[in-house]
Amino acid sequence: MPELPDIQPFKRRLAELDARMADPDFYNDARKAASLSREQQTLSHLTDKYAAYAKASEDLAENQALLDDDSADPDLQELAAEEVPQLKQQQKQLYKEILALMIPPDPSDSRNTIVEIRAGTGGDEAALFAGDLFRMYNRYAENRGWKVELMNVSESEVGGFKEIGFLISGTDVYRQLKFEAGVHRVQRVPVTESGGRIHTSAATVAVLPEAEEVDVAIDPSELEITVARASGPGGQGVNTTDSAVQILHKPTGMIVKCADERSQLKNKNKAMKVLRSRLLEARQREEAAKYAANRKNQVGSGDRSERIRTYNFPQGRLTDHRINLTVYNLPEIVEGALDEVIGALQEADQKVRIEELLERR
Repeated sequence: MPELPDIQPFKRRLAELDARMADPDFYNDARKAASLSREQQTLSHLTDKYAAYAKASEDLAENQALLDDDSADPDLQELAAEEVPQLKQQQKQLYKEILALMIPPDPSDSRNTIVEIRAGTGGDEAALFAGDLFRMYNRYAENRGWKVELMNVSESEVGGFKEIGFLISGTDVYRQLKFEAGVHRVQRVPVTESGGRIHTSAATVAVLPEAEEVDVAIDPSELEITVARASGPGGQGVNTTDSAVQILHKPTGMIVKCADERSQLKNKNKAMKVLRSRLLEARQREEAAKYAANRKNQVGSGDRSERIRTYNFPQGRLTDHRINLTVYNLPEIVEGALDEVIGALQEADQKVRIEELLERR
């Protein structure tokens, strides 16, 4: 095994965090305190495992020296021979765990997340597929105890959605969903198809870490805000006030619409939340693009134009093209059983990051 990276920078950071956490004012900012506490816990695990690795390596070297010593007691050599395989396995496992803990964490991993799904090529079938994707993520969120809040909805006449945006709140939401960004393709016989032919349609998924006001500074003079009467389902549900809000961010040309609430203020607040998150994601994407040339793969690129996955219903097959993963439990997956796919993507990304960590050593 290659030599592990130097542990000293991690020990210095741990000592710094220990000192900060001893400050009575540390918990005044609850969100920041929680983030730093998680980092401190990770670094504590890292230093403990590094010490265990050093001990296992030392014991292994002593046992190996004993086996190589022709004058050593045969009984002791027999005991050493029994311990060597166990120590090698322990050393190998600790080595993997240490490298995983040394990977720099994504600062957005613990954030809540805005997911935006848009129907792409395929007409009505694409809108129906967008609805299927929303249900899949909604069920996945329910299974993990997360909260889902609709931000903006544009329904299709045949069912499904032309576009739907929603906020998912919970523990490590972005960490679990960040690899879902991109183009999702579906192959199946649409309900509108009388001839039984398989059609191919697509929907795009954007995954945005929720941004706070401190993350993105927006000059009010750069915004053009317009209001309109929100459309309703008819009868008593028709919205009779100008509550729908559209915000244009002039420097980027980004347009955010929100009409889900009956309150203009609530719609404006939701639209601003989406705008901040889009701007933060755009900044992160720009920074990632500068680094992408050095990446061995694009598992974590978040490129919305990249075809990442195919859902083949006739064969019950899902294929993730980034890691060449194919599974045959599509009915369960579209009902929210995403753990296997997400876990494989996280494992592939971790492998690449470990390789990069060793190259920079």
